[in-house]
This record gives sequence, structure tokens and C-alpha cells, in this order.
Amino acid sequence: MTKAPTTDQIRAEIDSGQTGEKVGFPDPAAAPLGTDAEAGGHAATAADRKLEARTKTHHVERHRPIGFWIYGAVIGLIAIAALWIVLGAL
Repeated sequence: MTKAPTTDQIRAEIDSGQTGEKVGFPDPAAAPLGTDAEAGGHAATAADRKLEARTKTHHVERHRPIGFWIYGAVIGLIAIAALWIVLGAL
């Protein structure tokens, strides 16, 4: 039998970007996941947490290096323009 994950474990997976719900960056939430439900008298049961664990998707973020190439091209153009200005002034 699979043990139900805690709300902290579910939140950690969401914050790390494993579920595809957000990017992998810590979320400085005012209240941790599950706090609002507990305050309302409806804390997540073990069955609810098992269902969440079973139905979540595992998302793998693909890194696109296009930003690296654009950054390199801009730096290269600035260097060429600077050389052109300096050498043209001589």
C-alpha cells in the first residue's frame, strides 16, 4: 500500500517544477499549501493526498539555449561596433 504524501511533499514537488504547474523556483507564499483548507475545517485527508499523488503529471522542463545565442550575438555586435568606432577614429 502506498503511503499518502504530506502536503509539504506535494508543495515541494510543485515548487521545484516537477509537476509542470510552475517554474522551478521557491514560492514565498504567505500560507503553506493546505493551510487555508485546515483553517476552514477541511484538512486534506490521506485519501485526498493519495489522489493528488496519483493524478499529478511529471513534467520535464526542456531548456532552450536560444537565449544564450541571442546574448552572445548582442555582445558580439557591441564589440564589433566598439572596434569600428575606435579604429575609425585613428
